[in-house]
Amino acid sequence: MLYQFNTMTAKHYFCSICGIYTHHQTRANPELYGFNLACLDGVNPFELGDVRVNDGINHISDREA
Repeated sequence: MLYQFNTMTAKHYFCSICGIYTHHQTRANPELYGFNLACLDGVNPFELGDVRVNDGINHISDREA
């Protein structure tokens, strides 16, 4: 399922069966995608080392202004 809001630039994708967030196309750079590695079988995101994490509140574009 695709969800868009506000500027309609970013595209947020969710599983149509369970509703989990799977990935998105970013607002700051629509050529970049972010993936929810926690929803992949066999992947433990806590074992990946230093990985940038977004908190869902503070957006990178908000800091660019």
